[in-house]
Amino acid sequence: MPISIMQRVNMLKSLGRPTIHEYIPLLFKDFTELHGDRYFSDDPALLGGIGFFNDVPITVIAQVRARSIEELTRINFSMPHPEGYRKALRLAKQAEQFKRPVLCFIDTPGAYCGVGAEERGQGEAIALNLHEFMMLKTPVLSIVLGEGGSGGALAIGVCDELAMLENALYSVISPKGFASILWKDGVREREAAELMKITSEDLYSFGICDRIIAEPEGGAAQDIALTATNIAEWLGSALKRLSAEDCDELPEKRYQRFRKMGVVKE
Repeated sequence: MPISIMQRVNMLKSLGRPTIHEYIPLLFKDFTELHGDRYFSDDPALLGGIGFFNDVPITVIAQVRARSIEELTRINFSMPHPEGYRKALRLAKQAEQFKRPVLCFIDTPGAYCGVGAEERGQGEAIALNLHEFMMLKTPVLSIVLGEGGSGGALAIGVCDELAMLENALYSVISPKGFASILWKDGVREREAAELMKITSEDLYSFGICDRIIAEPEGGAAQDIALTATNIAEWLGSALKRLSAEDCDELPEKRYQRFRKMGVVKE
């Protein structure tokens, strides 16, 4: 039975949705977390490290969701600070140096926009990631696990292939934010969600998403192991495709991929 857009919105906000901490042991062996941006601090809202997928070393960069109120506070409601994005870039550049592929897990309502984050250069950190990820001479894959919100998601979403879990959403702003700005009425969230075309099916039809990864009926929480198996199937095939590419040519192909997105009407 199809799930409505608002059922998806509520599902993704739920603390019961599986997080990267549950997927990592199902997908990777000998995962080692790496910390810090070498400028300010470590950001718990963005996890990074190195693990083995089918005996191949891979750099993992992931936005963290919570399974409890306490964790929700610790990870700043899944909204990374600039040091999180700088950590992601540090690890991506390290991966390029050692010729490791990069896998990014997107799951955030957006980057944190508080005073401290702005003082430490939130906009600059996101912009630099967009530029540098575009130029990486190593395969970059991204998957939207849940919410993919605004520049906070796109900062680790510049990639060679993008996948989305079946019930994931990817958008420039949340439906409630859309309604609040456009109509000055956050209550019209449902109407906004239906207008925005932000589901995995919508993004696939637009050519932005390359693969929709199936979830069990009722969502990923119903069978995390099955969902992880489906992710692994896509990841294995994507890495096989990209391993055949000349890494020196990846930046130009990535650039052309993004240049084709969007429709302009005059």
